[in-house]
Amino acid sequence: MSDSSPAPLSPVGRVYAIVAFVEAFTWAGLLVGMFLKYVTETTEAGVWLFGRLHGAAFVVYGLVTIYAAVKLRWGWGRAFVALAAAVPPFTTLLVEWWLRRTGHLSAPTESATPAEADSTTDRAAQRTP
Repeated sequence: MSDSSPAPLSPVGRVYAIVAFVEAFTWAGLLVGMFLKYVTETTEAGVWLFGRLHGAAFVVYGLVTIYAAVKLRWGWGRAFVALAAAVPPFTTLLVEWWLRRTGHLSAPTESATPAEADSTTDRAAQRTP
């Protein structure tokens, strides 16, 4: 039986996952605050508080996403989808789940260049009698 679970998260992937959750959580708080302000007309405190928190989380999410895209070697399309996920509510959770399942929050694997592969083969050939 093969284990199809993705590799463990890299430190950058872990930070991305946490920030994606925080961004979604602040979205939820802002939506509740908007409901209280505009529907029940009871208080503006939720919009005041979560508007600021969500604004900060939005900016941090964007910066962390760009950093993760570079460090984890995402393509332009994947990076764009991750950045665009900050706009609709809770979409950062879906994108984080997708990136985790596909292994894009794990450290990229180092593949040997053809020159390195040839030198490794040459060394192995020299050792065999």
